[in-house]
Amino acid sequence: MMKHAISRRGVIAGLGAVTLGAPFVSAQAAPRVVVIGGGFGGATAAREMKALLPGADVVLVTNERTFTACPFSNLVIVGERELTAQEFGYRSIEKAGVRVAYSAAKSVDGSARVLTLEDGTTLPFDRLIASPGIDINWEGLPGYGMAAAEKMPHAWKAGTQTTLLRRQLEAMDDGGLVVMAVPANPYRCPPGPYERASLIAHYLKTRKPKSKLLVLDAKDMFSKQRLFLSAWAALFPDHLEWVGLSKGGKVLSVEPESLTFVTEFGRHTAAVANVIPPQRAAAIAAAAGIADATGWCPIDPATFESRLVPGIHVLGDASIAGAMPKSAFSANAQAKVCAAAVATLLTGGTPPEPRLINTCYSLVTPDYGISVAGVYHPAGGVIAEIKGSGGVSRADAPPDVRAAEALYAKGWFTTVTREVFG
Repeated sequence: MMKHAISRRGVIAGLGAVTLGAPFVSAQAAPRVVVIGGGFGGATAAREMKALLPGADVVLVTNERTFTACPFSNLVIVGERELTAQEFGYRSIEKAGVRVAYSAAKSVDGSARVLTLEDGTTLPFDRLIASPGIDINWEGLPGYGMAAAEKMPHAWKAGTQTTLLRRQLEAMDDGGLVVMAVPANPYRCPPGPYERASLIAHYLKTRKPKSKLLVLDAKDMFSKQRLFLSAWAALFPDHLEWVGLSKGGKVLSVEPESLTFVTEFGRHTAAVANVIPPQRAAAIAAAAGIADATGWCPIDPATFESRLVPGIHVLGDASIAGAMPKSAFSANAQAKVCAAAVATLLTGGTPPEPRLINTCYSLVTPDYGISVAGVYHPAGGVIAEIKGSGGVSRADAPPDVRAAEALYAKGWFTTVTREVFG
């Protein structure tokens, strides 16, 4: 239930974390900080580290010269945005004094504190910040693998998969069935599948009105559920059907050649198939020894230091961040807290207890937005939401409020990408 309305001013003010006494210190030595991952978490952490410790040698490791952002990529899928609007480079970060190593992280020696890259380069570090993102768990859904993704795209890493799904939707005959499989938690961007479902339903209603989307879900509850279900009933009663876990929505396996989804109670063959598969932290997390048996990375909630390997800090989608969702906003906020903690530790101090903010926007249509926000702090060994701190969009909001939230979402994306990538 909504506690209060979420204003644009509040959202922009909360782009990052609220830290208590975040340091601005001068390095007396020359600390070496290596950051893995060029997304919202890693790029923010590298930029913040250089600002906090100007004398430090800060190296950002990314295997891509261009970062392709996931937020707003669902608009690309339905033809409302081009993929180029999602692409960002690292020139501004390099101008800020961060060295950028364009190679994949291969292995980490936590004892010797050395990162080895795929190209053979070795990077010694005093502290390592890892924000490697997610990998698809190719063993998590029977029948689904890399080859299957070319027929049943996941589009959960923005890029070629995004445009593949777009082309499939465009090529589908009017009257075709689109089927989407949604996994159990945890995964990147909890409300993302439901935003995608909304925008695909909008696309079908406006461009292929004889078609329909069937959403097969491995759970009965999801982020912003009441808001989504209400919008779907009002806007897409003939174009979107959601089937939850208790109604047989969990997909047990897929058959890529026929684009078939197998559930406990039946089989569903699609004209266009979108599989959002199970996920885990990117492979370097396991190689570094910072991922546990769940496939994700346990952390100290105040400093984001790994609970498994000292001297390595983990943030963003790869981390087990308690009540904080796996979102770009969260990664950006966590990176600021983590960088401040690392700067304090490197200069002999004790990091203060942080406060972190997250706001997740979702689009139901290109001009209909909804959101959820929260404030978080360390409690009981995890990151917990501060009771009464957050809220969701009004259930009874009029169209002009929904339109305003869609604009706020776009404003957030413009602001955060400008802040991180310049």
